[in-house]
Amino acid sequence: MDDKPSAKHLERMWKYAEKFAEKSGTYLHPNRKVTEVVIEGLARHIEEVGKPLCPCNFYPDKQAEAKLRRWICACDEMQIYKYCHCLLFVTPEGLPITEYLPEDHEGRQIYGLVKDPHPDKGRALRHRAGEAAKPQP
Repeated sequence: MDDKPSAKHLERMWKYAEKFAEKSGTYLHPNRKVTEVVIEGLARHIEEVGKPLCPCNFYPDKQAEAKLRRWICACDEMQIYKYCHCLLFVTPEGLPITEYLPEDHEGRQIYGLVKDPHPDKGRALRHRAGEAAKPQP
């Protein structure tokens, strides 16, 4: 998989990321290389499975995971907690927002408490924060 995704899919993901960052009150990573790598991975997954599946996870079955939708960008963690483990949607300093994560979440343990610079934006699925903490059957 050394081939780059098509220019069409790269452009589509750049536009999406820029619009979503603005809408959610986040910023694209200040190191453009970080953003480029994530955008490229998202575009590649569009070509592979038809959806911008998060490129920062390992999936035994990408097609099955795409059907579950929980890791399609913007993933459930981003929509619920405003936390992007890919570091695509971050603070101006390049840190992921951890303010809304459960205290035992790995992101909170790694980065500590990172406040949301725009708490009035984003978290479309915030109502699911309690559900996400419950064990899945």
